[in-house]
Amino acid sequence: MAVFGLLATALGVVGLVAPDAQLALMGFAPIPDGQRAAGDHTLMFLTASSMAAVNMGVYYVLAALADWRAFFRWTVPFRLLTFTVFTLAVVTGRAPAGFLGVGIWEGVGALATGIALRAEARKAARGGAGDEESGETSGEESAARSRAYDENTRSL
Repeated sequence: MAVFGLLATALGVVGLVAPDAQLALMGFAPIPDGQRAAGDHTLMFLTASSMAAVNMGVYYVLAALADWRAFFRWTVPFRLLTFTVFTLAVVTGRAPAGFLGVGIWEGVGALATGIALRAEARKAARGGAGDEESGETSGEESAARSRAYDENTRSL
């Protein structure tokens, strides 16, 4: 979660600071400002999506720092949906092939998160306690902490 959050934040900052570089990363050919057609709102949409990426990245980092397991679980189906929509955009010709990387990043991230959550749940079900000396917590302790955090944030 933290790695994804940091990457999302960094790529969002790239889009805000160097939009042509971000367009090139996604497989779009940057158009010099003087050559943009009237009504071309590409940079406005890039600014909006880049700012959303910065915000989302920060949310992911904060959720990781809080060990907010419910948030981790919520991301899996929505990141798979993002993978599907972005992949379909490429397949149907709405986006260039380079954009497929964004969809794959979301899909792989969702699968990795889902697999990690399932492994932790299985470990907790088997009674896998953490190593108290190393500061690791058991799956049960982590789940209890996550439930308490979830309960506290419901009132927000």
